[in-house]
Amino acid sequence: MMIMAEYLWSRQDTGYRDFQRKLMPTVPPEAVIGVRTPILRTCAKELRGTEDARQFMTELPHTYFEENQLHAFLICGERDFDACMEELLAFLPYIDNWATCDQLSPKIFRKHHQELLPYIDQWLASEHPYILRFGIGMLMQHFLDEDFDGKYPERVAAVHSEEYYVNMMIAWYFATALAKQYDAVLPYITEKRLDPWVQRMTIRKARESFRVTEEHKEFLAAYR
Repeated sequence: MMIMAEYLWSRQDTGYRDFQRKLMPTVPPEAVIGVRTPILRTCAKELRGTEDARQFMTELPHTYFEENQLHAFLICGERDFDACMEELLAFLPYIDNWATCDQLSPKIFRKHHQELLPYIDQWLASEHPYILRFGIGMLMQHFLDEDFDGKYPERVAAVHSEEYYVNMMIAWYFATALAKQYDAVLPYITEKRLDPWVQRMTIRKARESFRVTEEHKEFLAAYR
């Protein structure tokens, strides 16, 4: 949509653009306009439910990173689970960077954990790196607290990838799990069930976390 692109360009911050380009090596530099996240969130809030939003979300792939961000924020605000999932499944194949992947976190999922699980299984079987990263991220966000089950870290540990951003998410998942479900996931570290790079990064992230006790950090250091 030309009007949408013009709106985004009118909010460009070139300093922020240059900063973002360095953080997202998978995105072509010319695809980054440089619009700050609060502006994009406000735009999504104003557009949500309009015909312009519906049209914009059908026009895939988008040209600019900020269009993908706006699309993600529109999905995040959808209040109906089935509608949200339909929009999400259409959009996921077009994600090409970690930032859009990680900021795509629909609020409605908090109330529909059981309905979400079959989709997570599908995402964990995907060969698309950002669909796979998204699936692991959903397990981390929604299934490390009261709905935790020991079979979930097993599913994440079973993922083996050459993709940097997939492996980083696996490490992030296990570092967070060490903060929330230490006893349940510790054997993955002590028995070295993770790929070596993932193991080292998991321990590094856990040792940097404020949520992991100093005692646990010292213990984990021996398994780097």
